[in-house]
Amino acid sequence: MVEWITAREHIAYEHALSEMDQRVAGIIDGTMAEKIWLLEHPSLFTAGTSADINDLVDPDRFPVYTSQRGGQYTYHGPGQRIAYAMMDLNMRGKDVRKYVWKLEEWVIRTLATFDIMGERRSDRVGVWVVRRDKPLNALGNHPEDKIAAIGVRLRKWVGFHGVSINLNPDLEHYSAIVPCGIAEHGVTSFADLGLDVSMDQLDTALRQQFDVVFETDIDAPSAR
Repeated sequence: MVEWITAREHIAYEHALSEMDQRVAGIIDGTMAEKIWLLEHPSLFTAGTSADINDLVDPDRFPVYTSQRGGQYTYHGPGQRIAYAMMDLNMRGKDVRKYVWKLEEWVIRTLATFDIMGERRSDRVGVWVVRRDKPLNALGNHPEDKIAAIGVRLRKWVGFHGVSINLNPDLEHYSAIVPCGIAEHGVTSFADLGLDVSMDQLDTALRQQFDVVFETDIDAPSAR
């Protein structure tokens, strides 16, 4: 059984790392269950294992933390739902690509609950929304904005870190970094797309779609 915990207060990043480390150790030694931890952080930046210091445009804006997850710089803050997933891939199949695909699918199906079409892109991480409500870009294409980030790490085939979804954060805070090292695309949120959705509504959809994606036989096409 997967344990679900929802934090009602903002969780300090150092505390989140400590809690994840403890849970991962417990999963590895068989004393603790898998866990999905839903939370918000105070405003901060994290640098993944591929972060380029040149992408930290305003290093004094918020605290910057080195993270064990894959990826580059990203912003976390109020109005953004973090879903830390501590999952035992020893029991779910030792396939990193499949696991990441399922995390993406979880987000995409959750967004679809609210009529948001989230999409993957083979050349960049995260979940993207095509902005048909914006003018065409210089290439004659509709702009694409990122609505969710994904970053994971494995320890003895136990996955941790997870996904972040922009519900209604202050998107101006992203101006202090090059989000995930991608300068030519923007970021968006439910609120930016004109949707008035509560955090509780988002959490309910995440719980429902998690069961669809992770507790059924849905498979990743790229992992076959």
